[in-house]
Amino acid sequence: MSPRAACRLQTLGFTQVYDYMPGKVDWLARNLPIEGTEPNAPTIGRFLLDDVVAAAPEEAIADVRSRVAASPHSVALVTESGVLIGRLRASHLENTSDSSTAAAVMEPGPSTLRPHELAESTHARLTEKGLHYAIVTDPDGRLLGIVRPQDLA
Repeated sequence: MSPRAACRLQTLGFTQVYDYMPGKVDWLARNLPIEGTEPNAPTIGRFLLDDVVAAAPEEAIADVRSRVAASPHSVALVTESGVLIGRLRASHLENTSDSSTAAAVMEPGPSTLRPHELAESTHARLTEKGLHYAIVTDPDGRLLGIVRPQDLA
């Protein structure tokens, strides 16, 4: 909302008015609540799975492998202070020495989506490309979770 709009709302008696400087798209990309004519449009943020294994860069592959084995997902995401820096696919975990670290083996900078993307179009893209999941982060690169096409259908 612009500073003028915020000022106008205050003059109309609204007391909880904020000028969110980064803008509407940033607000949506952070999966924050919205109002308006279509606040219930199905976005991927509603289907986030946050139970994916997060590994520290210095963590031993043997430790990551055991946590992924107990997880419903066959992937681990490498994070530093909550920020996504890499991905460990199942093949990375199976074919790597136990003493290797996550940072040494990870695929750096995996593609990500934002939570405000529409579920229907994301489902179509994932299905078309034969992908089993997509990683979702906020604009600061913080890991929010993953979404799967079968959950978006």
